[in-house]
Amino acid sequence: MNPYISYFQHPIYSGDDIWKLIPQREPMVLIDKFFGIDNRDSFSGLTVTEDNFFCYNDVLTEEGVIEHFAQSAAARIGFLFVQNNETVPVGFIGAVSKFSIHAHPRVGSELQTVVSIIQEVGNITLAGVKSWMGDELIAEGELKIYLNK
Repeated sequence: MNPYISYFQHPIYSGDDIWKLIPQREPMVLIDKFFGIDNRDSFSGLTVTEDNFFCYNDVLTEEGVIEHFAQSAAARIGFLFVQNNETVPVGFIGAVSKFSIHAHPRVGSELQTVVSIIQEVGNITLAGVKSWMGDELIAEGELKIYLNK
């Protein structure tokens, strides 16, 4: 069961507006909705399409899920910087750990993703990330992110 389901009602950024939050551009965009932040959690989404760069045989690959995680974390940072009228910085994945995929999203699937900040020290952030399709947890892991401010 997705305990965060109520946060995924109305995106505050969607479609091409998502580009205000992330540095990626087509065909490498793996987030199409941002729902906001509540304390240390942020909420994003992706509708898996057949033209997705990381789709193979109508399935989003593990690499695609990890990139979706990273862009979800980037959107959180981008949102905070946009709110402060600052230039959105570029971040880099320093490490992916504890990654587990429980089900591969198929074309047409709607991913609902939560990025939970575990720790922030200087320009380095450790975040836990989980993605659901409806009530099914499909992937989880941790990202260590370096922010180039």
